[in-house]
Amino acid sequence: MPATRADVARAAGVSPALVSYVLNDGPRPVSAQKRARVLQAIKDLGYRPNRIARSLRAARTNSIAMLMPDHVNPYYAELAEAVESEAFARDYMLMIGTDNNNRERARDFLRAFVDRHVDGLLLISAMSPPDVSIINDEQIPVVLLNPLHGSGFSSVTTDNRLGARVAVEHLLGHGRTRPICISGLPEIIAVQERESGWADALAAANVEPLREPTHGSFSRINGYEAMLDVLGDDIRPDAVFATSDAQAMGAILACEESDIRVGSDISVVSFDGTGAGYFNNPRLTAVNQDVPEIARQAVEVLLHRISDGGAVEHRVLEPQLRVGASCGCNPRSS
Repeated sequence: MPATRADVARAAGVSPALVSYVLNDGPRPVSAQKRARVLQAIKDLGYRPNRIARSLRAARTNSIAMLMPDHVNPYYAELAEAVESEAFARDYMLMIGTDNNNRERARDFLRAFVDRHVDGLLLISAMSPPDVSIINDEQIPVVLLNPLHGSGFSSVTTDNRLGARVAVEHLLGHGRTRPICISGLPEIIAVQERESGWADALAAANVEPLREPTHGSFSRINGYEAMLDVLGDDIRPDAVFATSDAQAMGAILACEESDIRVGSDISVVSFDGTGAGYFNNPRLTAVNQDVPEIARQAVEVLLHRISDGGAVEHRVLEPQLRVGASCGCNPRSS
């Protein structure tokens, strides 16, 4: 049988209450000698405290939740993994739900998180605005991982407009004159910001797009189908800005199947900078969102909100362009 608190008390020659004081660092002081005896007994017996009971007494569960659109998009998958690592390092467990851009499914997940008494929520929403009334009713701290204006929640996001502008400026720097944009769902604020960056770069270079941005999900199939559609036009593009790595990878496959050489016949840049894009062939030139840093700061902000209910804050990270070969550069020679 597992060792109990009473077993530890007997082995250390102290009362069970004093063992509790050591484990909980209070509320009464414990002498250094007795503390050392208790800690040694814990080690010798392999005692493990009942975390559930401790959480109930503290009115916390040491668990947080993360709701995101899907786990197929490589950016969301990498972000979830990074958040899980950050939470675990701080003694928190992470629950993950995917709403598949479905409001009812999102509500069901939020109810499930509330029922499991999560201490806080990280939210990436493709719906604007998402239905967070359940979370608001329970006064659960929330940190957004994509822009959502006027929500009243804290946020940790990337500067989407700046990143898109930098990416498109690099694209046009290859002398391209017939650019297109394969974009995400238009109701997503991050998509709107990335399209603004696209427009900023085109206006500064006095370049007209070949057509208006095409909209769809952040997915390979959307990028693939959008690219096939535009390749059916009389005038083909010579440059593509995709608002996600997944869309760019789909667009590249469509080009290859149409005997269009990516990097020479057409330049492609994207937004995300995932590992999947790095190992794509050709390697994607992409705006790199610093996933580990986003995860670190998001968990940090959320735990501050949980512990002391601090003020709402908004952190915006500056993205960097990661140059690959999809744009026409040869990064190995640089």
